[in-house]
Amino acid sequence: MLKQIEGSQAVAEAVALCRPEVISAYPITPQTHIVEDLGVMVKSGQLSPCEFLLVESEFGALSACIGSSAAGARSYTATSSQGMLFMMEAVYNASGIGLPIVMTVGNRAIGAPINIWNDWSDSMAARDAGWIQLFVEDNQQAIDVHIQAFRLAEELSLPVMVCMDGFILTHAYERVDVPTQAQVDEFLPEFQPRQVLDPAAPLSIGAMVGPEAFTEVRFLAHFKQLQALELIPPQSIDFSNITGRDSGGLIKSFSSEGAETVVVTLGSVIGTFKHVLAQMRKQGHSIGALTIRSFRPFPREALREALRDARRVIVFEKCLAVGMGGVVAMDVRTALQDMPLQVYSVIGGLGGRPITRTNLRRMLDKGVSGDLKEPHFHDVQMNVVDRELERERTVRRSGGRAENILREMGIAASGKN
Repeated sequence: MLKQIEGSQAVAEAVALCRPEVISAYPITPQTHIVEDLGVMVKSGQLSPCEFLLVESEFGALSACIGSSAAGARSYTATSSQGMLFMMEAVYNASGIGLPIVMTVGNRAIGAPINIWNDWSDSMAARDAGWIQLFVEDNQQAIDVHIQAFRLAEELSLPVMVCMDGFILTHAYERVDVPTQAQVDEFLPEFQPRQVLDPAAPLSIGAMVGPEAFTEVRFLAHFKQLQALELIPPQSIDFSNITGRDSGGLIKSFSSEGAETVVVTLGSVIGTFKHVLAQMRKQGHSIGALTIRSFRPFPREALREALRDARRVIVFEKCLAVGMGGVVAMDVRTALQDMPLQVYSVIGGLGGRPITRTNLRRMLDKGVSGDLKEPHFHDVQMNVVDRELERERTVRRSGGRAENILREMGIAASGKN
């Protein structure tokens, strides 16, 4: 059914169609509307049977899902930013135990300084926690990938994060095609847990494991992640056969076949890139793009195959490994390390800074000509940075960097250092 609705409402409707039995919720911007809408559905009886748990914290939200999933209930929650950090112990526990929980991450920057806008810091903070991480580029994909996430999680008995750009997608109104309940039921089988707490057959879930077995347990976690690389493409095809929509498998190409220069990115920023790259191709540039749908597990072989004819790769990402550079770029370089091509790392959009067609074109022109610095901080105002560095060199009590920069930009009232 075609609807013009907010991204968060679209996700809530998709999750409801998957018939969750437990939804555990704690509000944090920008994912709050998702769990609010689900709460309304449960209270009205539209989503039944389902228990909606309003808990005391993000740690409580995921902990409750761990308990309900272990008891055999299809379980769902959502979080963002600092909420991800607060639940981090439980994030590792859910994957370590092997529980098929689905969680939406409304991607948002992590403070300090305080910032509620979009980048990928929260998901990247958990990239090694053992969860499958699927990134979506628009709200139609957000619907479709959430439905696929439940089937993937339950087949592997692993938790899945569906990562969508906060505000850019969660609060955007778009026309989407919401599947029917019959279509979702055809694609998503009834939940049959691989492990479940049962008084008739007592067992331990999350037992203590010492050095004699820990390596084997962690290897199996890695192995099961790699199994997702085999399951995601055929599940995507199955979904397409039912709905008529291609929601992408491991990666999605945008005129990258045979291109000399290929942009690699995640999430919604590809929408802006597509316009700029189309213009460049009309002007004779051999350039394309691809998005990584499955960031964890990382689609190494699919990426290598897609980039076999490229001469240079520009990795654009909204995240930063402080002291190192681009997070996604490091994975791309590892995957392509023995291939004869140049990989550039471009970091932009941090804390929600706008990514415009004009500044993307400037960056891409430098990339095509081989003039990008490594790593390249997209649209950074170096004059502001240089003045702050000079202040720190000359004034011992130089004050807080964030506050100083706000004053430099005229955003905060000036004061003495």
